[in-house]
Amino acid sequence: MSDCSALQFWPIWSPPELLGAGHITILLATFNGAAHVGEQLDSYAAQTHRDWSLLVSDDGSTDETCAIIRKFARRHPDRRVTLLRGPGKGSAANFLSLLRAAGKSSWVAFSDQDDVWFPDKLARALRALERCAGPGIYGGRTIITDKNLRPLRSSLIFQRKPSFGNALVQNIAGGNTMVINRAALDILQPASCHADSIISHDWWCYQMVTGSGGRMTYDTEPCLLYRQHGSNQIGANDSLAAAVSRIKLLINGRFANWTAAHSAALNQSRQWIKPIAQRQLDNFLKSQNCGPLARILMLKRAGIFRQSRRGSLALWLAAGLGRL
Repeated sequence: MSDCSALQFWPIWSPPELLGAGHITILLATFNGAAHVGEQLDSYAAQTHRDWSLLVSDDGSTDETCAIIRKFARRHPDRRVTLLRGPGKGSAANFLSLLRAAGKSSWVAFSDQDDVWFPDKLARALRALERCAGPGIYGGRTIITDKNLRPLRSSLIFQRKPSFGNALVQNIAGGNTMVINRAALDILQPASCHADSIISHDWWCYQMVTGSGGRMTYDTEPCLLYRQHGSNQIGANDSLAAAVSRIKLLINGRFANWTAAHSAALNQSRQWIKPIAQRQLDNFLKSQNCGPLARILMLKRAGIFRQSRRGSLALWLAAGLGRL
C-alpha cells in the first residue's frame, strides 16, 4: 500500500540566516521509485558538502517510495526533509513545481530518483559556480550504468562552449547533474509559469539561463552514476542505438513538437531573455517558413548548432526536411 497520504515532515524554511549562503535545497521528483530511491537518498547523506535540505515532490506513487523517504527522514533528524504531493502531470511539471516550491533557496540541485551521486557532487558544483556573479547553472558528465549500477561507459564530452544557440536545439547536461544559483532562480521561478507545455525541465533551464546572459558550467568529470533501466524517462543519449532513436524522432516529427513547445515557452518569457538571444530565437522561428536550403543557412548564420559533427548533420537533415 502507498504511504503517500500525506505531507510535510517539517516546514521547508527556517530563518534565512540559519540556512546560510552555502545551503543547497535538493529537489527530488519521485514516482514509483521504490526499487532505487533508497540508494539515491543514501548518496545525499554521503555528500562532503553537508549544508543541504531535501524537498521531495511525489507524483502519486503507489509503491513504497514515500515510506522510504519517511524512513530516511527519521534516520537523519538533523536534516530538513519535506514531502509534497506533486501536480500529477509528468516529470517536467513535477520539477517545475519543485522549482517554485524552493522559494528563496540560495542554491538548488535537481535529482532523479534512481541515480547515485558521487560524494563530492555538490561540493564540485559550488566550486564551479562560486565566482559566477550572474545567473549560473552547473551540469556535467555521468557514468552510465546498467540497472544494477555496473558501469558501462562515461557519457559524451561536449567540447564547444555552451550557449543559447546550442541550447535552442540541444541539451548538453542532464537535470540529474544540475545545480542552479540564486540569480538563475530569480529568472527560472517566475518564468516557469510560462512553461507548462515544455517537454524537458533541464533543457528549458539551459535555454533560459543562457538566454538571459547567464553561464552554463559544464563539468567534464563525471559526477554521478546514471542508472539505465526500463523506466527511464529519457535515458542516455550517447550510444549508436540512441542516435538511431533520435533520428527517428526527427523523421516522425516528435523533435519538431518538442522544439515548438520549448520555443513557445521561450517566446512567452522574452522579458528575461537578452536581445541577442531574442534575435536567435526569432531567426529560429522564421527559418521554419523558408525553403530547405534557406532554412539551413539561416540557422548557421544565427549561430544555432549542436555539439558534435553527427549532431550537426542530424540538425541540418531535420532543417532540410522541415522537422524543426
